[in-house]
Amino acid sequence: MRVYRAIDYNDMSRKAANIISAQIILQPDSVLGLATGSSPLGIYKQLIEWYKKGDLDFSEITSVNLDEYAGLSGDDVNSYRYFMKNNFWIHINIRPENTHIPYGAALDPESECIRYDSIISALGGIDMQLLGLGHNGHIGFNEPGAAFDKDTHLVALTKSTIEANRQFFGGIGVIPSRAYTMGIRSIMQSRKILVVANGAHKARIVKEAFFGPVTPMVPASVLQLHNNVTLVGDEGAMALI
Repeated sequence: MRVYRAIDYNDMSRKAANIISAQIILQPDSVLGLATGSSPLGIYKQLIEWYKKGDLDFSEITSVNLDEYAGLSGDDVNSYRYFMKNNFWIHINIRPENTHIPYGAALDPESECIRYDSIISALGGIDMQLLGLGHNGHIGFNEPGAAFDKDTHLVALTKSTIEANRQFFGGIGVIPSRAYTMGIRSIMQSRKILVVANGAHKARIVKEAFFGPVTPMVPASVLQLHNNVTLVGDEGAMALI
């Protein structure tokens, strides 16, 4: 595992964006696994800036997102598709048909999970997967549990995860209690994994995930078994390692 210490959130975002930009330049047709939430926002802003300067080309890139709230259609302002579209996709030249994310409003959850796994498989897997690190160690919406869930599945979100995501809803709508999430198998089969963590409130879970036992009670700990993981964290998140 490679570990990069950043001074602050902006420095973390630049360092992580550099890693992703190198992937795009060296392999223009990469399949990128993308994440939502506050941690990746600075990365997307930096990548957009470099694209506008002419340094990056996303025309051959394909993206697959980690997760989506169950019950929300892609045009719902609280959906992750809406988040990705407005914070990243519409600002670069990625082809809309090359952007993939679970369909939250699917009427048949089991079929939707199979469909999404089939997309990832047909693409040949993920070249580089970007991950944030949840306060309880979740990656995507793979929550702590008795076992690692291998495939895309519908998960009941913990109360702490719901509360942590309340900030993104801005008082509009009810926060969903379930979400579709890419499974551990797809994440672990990614050829490269990039994890970002920021803030002192992440210090404990960073230590547990990367320097503690591998256990499904800390889902991110499974990343210790991957042979190409890069962790980029600011001083607060890296305080205990």
